[in-house]
Amino acid sequence: MEYTPEELKRIYQRRFNPQENIVRDRIWSVLVRNFFQAWIKPESVVVDLGCGFGEFLRHVKCQRRIGVDLNPLTREPLSQAGIEHLQQSVFEPLPLDAGTIDFVFTSNLMEHLPGKQACELMIREAHRLLKPDGHFVMMGPNIRVIRGEYWDFWDHIVPISDRSLVEALECLGFSIVNCWPRFLPYTTKSSLPKADWLVKTYLKCPWAWPIFGHQFLIRAAKF
Repeated sequence: MEYTPEELKRIYQRRFNPQENIVRDRIWSVLVRNFFQAWIKPESVVVDLGCGFGEFLRHVKCQRRIGVDLNPLTREPLSQAGIEHLQQSVFEPLPLDAGTIDFVFTSNLMEHLPGKQACELMIREAHRLLKPDGHFVMMGPNIRVIRGEYWDFWDHIVPISDRSLVEALECLGFSIVNCWPRFLPYTTKSSLPKADWLVKTYLKCPWAWPIFGHQFLIRAAKF
């Protein structure tokens, strides 16, 4: 089953209080500026599937930013940031032309979808949207690393590992550019320090990712 917009609203109002949202936004500003922006050109068109309140898109420098999210609470903050908002399921066809998108991003989303078929439909839609050699970047909790804690969130439904996702991507028309089984800690609710300079330092120290990272990061190219 898929959660309704109202159900999503209740879940995320409970899960993240305003102070936590400020912390998450600050972390994402560092992640985008010091890591992800290097993969995005100023003239790029970027789509974020399951964009939330725009934590990623608000900090990206590109020509056009499009956020897809079913949660009705996301519309106003996205609009205020100049981000186009599509309120719909990520595994349904998007009202965007094929082969017009440079970069598709998704973070901590696929585990919430109603099943692997929905994940596959989302991957197929990302492939349809992307230009040849466009990139699809995915980040999420790695069940191969986290194991039991994966299920501590009520709306985690689909078990996904870096290896299973790589297999799906390669079967659906993507080639893998980068795959890190361990990238970031599991959640911003962790007790690890979150100061900007520490996040910057962490990004510059890939040797630390296998120690603290519980989320995979995969970059795939359309072929």
